[in-house]
Amino acid sequence: MAAGDKVSSHEARWWEPLPGGNVRCLLCPRSCNIPSGKTGFCRIRKNIGGTLCSLAYGHPAAINIDPIEKKPLAGFLPGSKTFSIGTYGCNLGCVFCQNYILSRGTYTSPIKPEECSPASIVKMATENKCRSVAFTYNEPTVWAEYLIDIANLARSSGLATVLVSNAYVSPEPAREIFSCIDAANFDMKGFSEGFYSEMTGGSLAPVLESIKLFHSMGGHLELTNLVIPGKNDFPEMIDDYLSWVGEELGKEIPLHFSAYHPDYKYNASPGTPPQTLLDIRVEAQSRGFSNIYLGNIMF
Repeated sequence: MAAGDKVSSHEARWWEPLPGGNVRCLLCPRSCNIPSGKTGFCRIRKNIGGTLCSLAYGHPAAINIDPIEKKPLAGFLPGSKTFSIGTYGCNLGCVFCQNYILSRGTYTSPIKPEECSPASIVKMATENKCRSVAFTYNEPTVWAEYLIDIANLARSSGLATVLVSNAYVSPEPAREIFSCIDAANFDMKGFSEGFYSEMTGGSLAPVLESIKLFHSMGGHLELTNLVIPGKNDFPEMIDDYLSWVGEELGKEIPLHFSAYHPDYKYNASPGTPPQTLLDIRVEAQSRGFSNIYLGNIMF
């Protein structure tokens, strides 16, 4: 598309009209009240003349072919390639975001992403001999309408579907999204309400409910925790996290612990020492967890 062209919009799902031309988005726990001409917190769901629209539908901002292990998924289609797509936008405000170019990006910049239909995504995935399509990079649930249409078409074409998400989504849309997903890796930001409130602007409780819902629906589940020194690496917090996973999901769930590096708005913590992750792995294994993976370690 030429600079200055407008990105086409697509009517969103999960919303209700409000008096005065406002709309309420019902996709995530924020329940944004959005005036006409404005977007919600995610920056990609916009009130256009009293109708909530998705600016991201058909407009991926990132497309790549990745090894499935990069998502990361350790126990799903190992050794295969996945066709990865992402857009702009996110419904959390993590001050430490490791991919803020996309998560805080918008569709108002001079150069807009090319339009790309669900059918064209599936066609490219098939032509590149990928075994799955992955919804990743930014937060996929905020462009759920596009995700669902791609996922259903991908499955009918023999491709698996992968979701990499923060799990901050309301129950009704979550059930619809999860029903067309074969494997998911959810980001566990930190196992306390205090951490979520201070560092992400969100809440832990809805995340836990979404993770339990996906698990109950039978998809392949893995979890990732970005370990930030002095913020979510306390032994008590890690213990609480492991206890919750063991009780609610089972100790066979693959758990990924990744090293943090200073980025975006937060640089008060140093990069995660390798020994911190090694100690977490020892603790998890001592408690019976059998699938522990460490990421981003720099010795």
